[in-house]
Amino acid sequence: MIAVAAVFILLLLLNMPIAYVIGIASCIFFFLEPNVSFSIAAQKMVVSTQSFTFLSVPFFLTAGCIMNAAGITDKLVDFAKTLTGHLTGGLAQVSIMLSALMGGISGSAVADASMEARFLGPSMLKDGYSKAFTAAVLSFGGLITATIPPSMGLIMYGYVGNISVGKLFVAGVVPGILMTLILMVPTHFISKKRGYKPVNPDPPKLGQVWSSFRKSFWALMFPVILVVGIRFGIFTTSEAGAFAIVYAVFVGKFIYKELNFKNFMEVLDSSITDNGSILMIVICAGIFSYVLTYSGAPAWLATFIAEITTNKYILLVGITAFLVFMGMIMDSAVNTLIFTPIFLPILQSVGVNGVHFGIIMMTVVTMGCMTPPVGTAMFSVCHILDCPTDEYMKEGMPYMIAILAEVILLIFVPQIATGLVTLLYGSC
Repeated sequence: MIAVAAVFILLLLLNMPIAYVIGIASCIFFFLEPNVSFSIAAQKMVVSTQSFTFLSVPFFLTAGCIMNAAGITDKLVDFAKTLTGHLTGGLAQVSIMLSALMGGISGSAVADASMEARFLGPSMLKDGYSKAFTAAVLSFGGLITATIPPSMGLIMYGYVGNISVGKLFVAGVVPGILMTLILMVPTHFISKKRGYKPVNPDPPKLGQVWSSFRKSFWALMFPVILVVGIRFGIFTTSEAGAFAIVYAVFVGKFIYKELNFKNFMEVLDSSITDNGSILMIVICAGIFSYVLTYSGAPAWLATFIAEITTNKYILLVGITAFLVFMGMIMDSAVNTLIFTPIFLPILQSVGVNGVHFGIIMMTVVTMGCMTPPVGTAMFSVCHILDCPTDEYMKEGMPYMIAILAEVILLIFVPQIATGLVTLLYGSC
């Protein structure tokens, strides 16, 4: 295992794509372990994809791409402007509200941040917002999609940890709304200090809100239909993903009438690329999980942690801090696939609810997409806006502090995540 770890770290430092880092490091183990057949590696690659639940990942990812091309984004932008355009720092507040609304569409923090950087970024710069502040707001706002359903991360966590994805979707609603409000706080004070003006001169009237809501109704109903449908057994998570594609095509073609054959084919092309990247990580993580289990590393780690403390809050704080660090150096999907089967049983053994931990874990590992050294959302937004990453991080610190404050609140007040689940399901 020492050789595997050394190769893993070396390839990571060489900035090799993370799927190949995991796959190559795992294969080294089979060359060094004579008692294990290399054919097991191939078997684990195949087995890791043979999950009915996992089908929902490519379905939801494709549905999100279709919705972005179907005119839904424009309607959500108008609705977000109506709700928050009158606040100090108007466009910045609009971007955060849009992230909350888009969370129910894209399910991907990186996709959300990149889309907003292209869509709202130029308007914010034109209105006098600094590049670094614009990049920070758009990037960290994308983190809201880590919990708002249908979050890709929550689906993967539920798949690996054998936790109900329906319960995870419900559990993510309140933390997602809370994060939206929390991120608006530093935005208000920074904007007030720098004189960033509202988009709208006055708060919206009820008629304006209703008119804007009607135009974006079909987009806003999407996450509601998913949660209700899964909760009441109308469809499973994977069937919900298939329904999402049909829903997206129907809304784009027959209601908003902006989806045509050309942009539909472009969407399929980009979604195939995105799905291929995720699938490559998943199959390589399947080998890595076997290597970890065979080596006894999870059992050793569980014993080691249990000898330190059995206090669930201390364990939860310690593991969360570790995941914050790992989120900075590895992709959120990889962290989910590798560390969920290691840490979830340990925490469950001391009384931590799996749904509660899932919301915390996906928040902190997804936050790594917004921070150096490998933050994919950070690099994407900074590239689009031509913003230096050091200036971006200076502006991003208030948002990072705000997010960590919410994580601490989630750790010690689990009802924020589990309350709605208990209300709808009767138990968590």
